[in-house]
Amino acid sequence: MALLLPGSLLTSCGGGESDAGKVRIEFFQNKPEAKASFDKLIAKFNAENPGIEVTQVNPPDAETVLLTRVVKNDEPDIVGMGATDTFSVLSQSGIFEDLTNQPLLEGVNPVYVKQLTDVSGMREITGVPYATNANGIMYNKQIFRELNLQVPKTWDELIATAKAVKEAGIIPFYFTYKDDWQTNLPFNALGPNLVGNDFFQARRSGETTFKENFREVAEKMLALLDYGHNDNFGKTYADGNRAFARGEAAMYIQGTWAIPELRKTNPNLELGFFPFPTGNNADQVHLVSGVDTLLTITKSSEHKEEAAQFIEFLLKPENIGQYIEEQTAFSAVEGVEQKDPAVAELQPYFEQGRFVDFADHFIPQAVQLNSIVQSFLQNGNIDDFLGTLDREWDKVANRRQTH
Repeated sequence: MALLLPGSLLTSCGGGESDAGKVRIEFFQNKPEAKASFDKLIAKFNAENPGIEVTQVNPPDAETVLLTRVVKNDEPDIVGMGATDTFSVLSQSGIFEDLTNQPLLEGVNPVYVKQLTDVSGMREITGVPYATNANGIMYNKQIFRELNLQVPKTWDELIATAKAVKEAGIIPFYFTYKDDWQTNLPFNALGPNLVGNDFFQARRSGETTFKENFREVAEKMLALLDYGHNDNFGKTYADGNRAFARGEAAMYIQGTWAIPELRKTNPNLELGFFPFPTGNNADQVHLVSGVDTLLTITKSSEHKEEAAQFIEFLLKPENIGQYIEEQTAFSAVEGVEQKDPAVAELQPYFEQGRFVDFADHFIPQAVQLNSIVQSFLQNGNIDDFLGTLDREWDKVANRRQTH
């Protein structure tokens, strides 16, 4: 490993060993649904490396817990988290090791590496993309067959498909808008495709506003509501997973993370998945896919070399392959493919590099995007929605400048 990891990564290694020379590493990660998958990989690593013991920590509300621990100078050795605004804030605070040009990044898809630097706004690469996910539209293949429907490739085709489903007496989209984070799924697809995530760089520097750019996004989000059910704001994510798995709707705007949940209700569901057709030029539609889990080493770790050894282990094709199979996720390491038939229609977008990051990865958590979008979809006031986004963004930006 000393040969593999030159430079700064090794400068503060090797101290604090205990229990007859065993090095203890804390791996803190934020996804409760991934705990069992990581437990298996950790057990395998610990068995292969008797001098190291990795322990997983996965608390509820993990990002808040992590921020609290950082304030107390009690950082874990390794952090697994999404490429979110929290990651950006911690990176800018100098909490994580600079991994630029480190061998750990070899083999990782450069598009995902760029997503990290786009989100953080830094030149330094402070994390290793690991698992990625996708946001799009699930569909019930049996219903599509019975109604003789094709997978829509453009916005107009999507609306025509929804109309045909509605006319057949079937729910076109099963909306689960009681949970505010679910209202954000169309926003995450429409924003990056219609406006582009470069918008957020310009918004950070005060060159543009949501009011100037996001009207079409807002209009299309409202248009979709005509094709829901009779209780769009009364159903939760869990309700939607059960209903869609039982065949109660033709389409479900959702992320790949829901697939294991759907199969708990109906293992035989004939499930398809297509990118959200946001505009009328099919060639310009990009799949929304972002870094769901990245791995990074904290500067305060006394065991950077062993931490890097664990990350290198997780990146091995057989190990990341096991993880993405169990999680119905995608690999950030090139050459490791997700073979689940439910997501086969997404694969060409990955192969062609036709994917773009989630919009909400660029929006500070303190903006409260989910509740703003939920309120907008309930009241339908576009000007108020866009004005609120601009106002809340500026509030957060001003607070950050004064600290």
